[in-house]
Amino acid sequence: MPVKLGGSAGQSHPEARIEIIPLIDIMFFLLAAFMLVSLCMVNLKSVKVNLPTATTGAPDSKHDFVSISVEKSGMIYFDKKPVGPSELVMALTGTHKVNPNVRVFISGDVEARHGDVIHVLDLVRSAGIERVGFEIRPVSDQP
Repeated sequence: MPVKLGGSAGQSHPEARIEIIPLIDIMFFLLAAFMLVSLCMVNLKSVKVNLPTATTGAPDSKHDFVSISVEKSGMIYFDKKPVGPSELVMALTGTHKVNPNVRVFISGDVEARHGDVIHVLDLVRSAGIERVGFEIRPVSDQP
């Protein structure tokens, strides 16, 4: 007579099933966690300056861009690194060769001299870059 293991002869084994509700909860938690972590990993490429305001300014999405900042002392920063005028032109020329559609955003401190900002604009144009914008902040964001 064969031997039966694991229970009485008249008892049927319940069918195995996968509970999907806990899996959905775990997936939503992981999705929310990854979204929060990715938002914290965004690095801005500009130096903190006191931007001038404008009522007609509109925000622009920045994906392929280079940020140039001009402090009130006249110091120029290329993606948070201090540079001189010749270094700026060389860096912009190299960036333009790699990506001809590169956009440049110039952030000038509100107390920076107009001539310093225009000089940076002239350097950007001399590197062959035509897509130039100025960063401003809306009037409601004033400190």
